[in-house]
Amino acid sequence: MHPWVAEHWLPLFDRLATEDHLVLDGVFDADILQALETSLHGHLTAGDLHKAGIGALADHQVDTTVRGDEVHWLDRGREPDLEPFFQRMEELLALLNRYCYLSLSGWEFHFAHYPPGTFYKRHRDQFRGRGNRLISVVLYLNRDRGPGDGGELRLFLPDEERLVEPLYGRLVLFKSDVLEHEVLPTRTDRYSLTGWLLHQPPGLGFLG
Repeated sequence: MHPWVAEHWLPLFDRLATEDHLVLDGVFDADILQALETSLHGHLTAGDLHKAGIGALADHQVDTTVRGDEVHWLDRGREPDLEPFFQRMEELLALLNRYCYLSLSGWEFHFAHYPPGTFYKRHRDQFRGRGNRLISVVLYLNRDRGPGDGGELRLFLPDEERLVEPLYGRLVLFKSDVLEHEVLPTRTDRYSLTGWLLHQPPGLGFLG
């Protein structure tokens, strides 16, 4: 079954509802992954990635004892080569609204690079006083990672912890307001696209 039809997603949404997360391989075509990878490394070469912070708006600060990644926020209008990816996100958003009644109305995405030795301590993807991030999205863009490279995503589930290897093309979805998680220290460069599907009031804009 093709991964971008409703019949493929319906049982997955049942799992997302009950388990709070999904880990999926083989969702994106090779050309979409290649376009994302090329864009990420182009921005990295151009010096467009900058140290990520914690907190929103007036609370925003850079603290490398909490997180060490560098990020570049994506603007759909300035990334024509990534349009197939954004179209897939439109499809996913529409399916979640239709079958999970989430009232999603937008998204925000950035490229993320974790240099060797960096990490992101345990946290939840919501800012204080904000609740517009509903579904967290992580798509891994490293071709050659293997056992021992580190950088795993640790999900703190209600009854257990789950380690997710950051394998190329792997997609992780989880409930932003429910699951705490962390990125373990990486021993090699770790690349991903990270973002959130939002219930976004007009004019709210990027929060972090």
